[in-house]
Amino acid sequence: MTFSPSADRIQSLFNRIAPMYDRFNDRLSAGAHRVWKQMTVKWSGAEPGDTCLDVCCGSGDLALRLAEAVTPNGRVVGVDFSSAQLAVARQRSGCCYPPRTIDWVEGDALNLPFDDCAFDAVTMGYGLRNLMDISQGLQELHRVLKPGKSVAILDMHRPPSAVMRSFQQWYLDTIVVPTAEEFGLTEEYAYIGPSLDRFPVSSEQVHLARVAGFGRATHYPIAGGMMGVLVATKDRS
Repeated sequence: MTFSPSADRIQSLFNRIAPMYDRFNDRLSAGAHRVWKQMTVKWSGAEPGDTCLDVCCGSGDLALRLAEAVTPNGRVVGVDFSSAQLAVARQRSGCCYPPRTIDWVEGDALNLPFDDCAFDAVTMGYGLRNLMDISQGLQELHRVLKPGKSVAILDMHRPPSAVMRSFQQWYLDTIVVPTAEEFGLTEEYAYIGPSLDRFPVSSEQVHLARVAGFGRATHYPIAGGMMGVLVATKDRS
């Protein structure tokens, strides 16, 4: 049977996992996801004073890091279609010291509620793989970026190495599944394996980014290719 979730099902999934999403990610990656997210912010090119966007912001991890990068006078917007995730993000940002200036917006990554050429940098963490139309999602990212600026997209991947693919499957079966069971999220995290199988590999992502209009695109593998960051830059003209 082919696993092909609807947008409503994915939205419902992320609403359900919102309360324990951060703790779950910390456990699964031993905290390494924080380093990968910091790398993503760096590759986005966000600088002090910039106006930046984090798409599929979830509980706000990347958006909070963007806010640190653009201080003191920058602005960050986090957008997600999960109201429960946004509630967690608002609570987290309210507890920060010094406070972070972040606008949390409920919206669709395939139809972003922002003007053309509105942002100096864009990030996305673990969102591209879950979009119903990856090409349309990339086109929207291209649309809202200012000319000459970049988007950095962090996500899980099937690694090119057979050895690493075997290790990844072992990790999913022996670490992710038992941890999901412990958190009461067995059904919610059953989608990861099938989502990786249908997710475009790094070279295909670069091609899709170019087709979406980006002048330059590079994919940087992380963790033996099990993770990666697609960095795409919009032409100046």
